[in-house]
Amino acid sequence: MAKRTHILGTGHFVPERVVKNADLEQLMDTTDAWIQQRTGIQERRWIEKDTGASELALPATKRALEMAGLEAKDLDAIIFATLSPDYNFPGSACLMTDLLGIPGTPALDIRNQCSGFIYGTQIADAWIKAGMYKKVLMIGSEVHSTGVDVTTRGRDVAVIFGDGAAAVIYGASDDESCGVIDAMVGADGSYAKELWLELPGSRYIPRITKEGIDEARHYPAMNGREVFKHAVRKMPESVAMLLERNRLTMDDVNLFIPHQANLRISEAVQKHLGLPDDRVYNNIQKYGNTTAASIPLAMDECVRSGKLKKGDLLAVAAFGAGFTWGAALFRM
Repeated sequence: MAKRTHILGTGHFVPERVVKNADLEQLMDTTDAWIQQRTGIQERRWIEKDTGASELALPATKRALEMAGLEAKDLDAIIFATLSPDYNFPGSACLMTDLLGIPGTPALDIRNQCSGFIYGTQIADAWIKAGMYKKVLMIGSEVHSTGVDVTTRGRDVAVIFGDGAAAVIYGASDDESCGVIDAMVGADGSYAKELWLELPGSRYIPRITKEGIDEARHYPAMNGREVFKHAVRKMPESVAMLLERNRLTMDDVNLFIPHQANLRISEAVQKHLGLPDDRVYNNIQKYGNTTAASIPLAMDECVRSGKLKKGDLLAVAAFGAGFTWGAALFRM
């Protein structure tokens, strides 16, 4: 039975198409200054042709496998976090078994939105420590651009989201000097309608109607103020809780990566935690909010750039629709 779940490899992939704020000015009543002031985002990546979340995840996974020195056949299980699966069913994790050429591999989709990577990390860590699997592929992948209202009516949401994928391969080890230290997650469904996509919904007969489309209920809707208020409380609370139960303090943290939802949220969380700029990593300026992909995408950038070094203590935190939230600690 493994004592610690190690990070064996990381990888990410984003579409080539860069959509700058100026490009959105041609689609809706907005400005670059307005978007940057509200979100901190300067540009994002959007797909150019029919591309599913699993297809974005494939090159990210291949890069993680290459870093880990593994082949797809070495994977024992797949966890795929997304709010934008290729199809309503089957799950995108199942599609990955075909894309990777590993039929028969257990494949699990999880729907925890912006907190999906942390939920998935907790699951992978439990599987590995229980001895159920030795190598688990954890994916976060999103195609938002095909599901947002790119008109003035939908601008509050549409300007925020980008497409992208990232993967982390977790593996069993007896070495307790590094790996996943701890993770915690939570949820409160009483706030479900503050950030949601209502249609199509199985609770309705029929699941979608012309009236529902005319009312734009098939596009995501968000109460930004409510999300901001809860995010800036829950994210630092989650990190503080993890540090305390592992007898660590913020002084021990070398780098903090918040979920890239909104730069203003990240800055507020940073202030709550009392961290200087050089110990916080943000890349939302380049990619927008890539939901389940945002934390592992940032992790991969930090690993490959040398910003995360062996022995560093990494803290991550997320908050999103559900409401869901969570945090995790890693020793690199």
